Amino acid sequence: MADRTSPGYSVPTTLYLVGPTSWTEVPAVLTYAMSDPFAVRIGFGDAGDPVDDGITWLLGRELLADGLERPAGDGDVRVWPARTSGDVLYLHLRAPSGEALFELSRATVAAFLQRTEELVPSGQETAALDVDDALAALLSGGGADPGAR
Repeated sequence: MADRTSPGYSVPTTLYLVGPTSWTEVPAVLTYAMSDPFAVRIGFGDAGDPVDDGITWLLGRELLADGLERPAGDGDVRVWPARTSGDVLYLHLRAPSGEALFELSRATVAAFLQRTEELVPSGQETAALDVDDALAALLSGGGADPGAR
């Protein structure tokens, strides 16, 4: 799970909510934390606003990367490039309360993912996790070393 002190990378961007007759600009922040190397967070709201107070979606980094080249995802999160050439990537999010289709810059997402690769290369996510410490904390109820009882 990501925390505020974890090394990572964030980039503000703009998504465009696709409506029946118009598009609405939606400010957002893409965030990657080394403490949660499989995930990318999309926080909706301005970069200066505390994202934790807004809506945040968690996406698989691999899903986002796959969606740059071909349709990816199943269920609540789907990503695909525009069929025409250009800088458009579609993001479809579905929740029990409704669904939304966004357009965003494919180049922005590609550059963001490249930056995450510099932090934790694909295939090396498990090595970046501190599983032993997390498991020890879980088994001890979040306290000190469980072997020290």
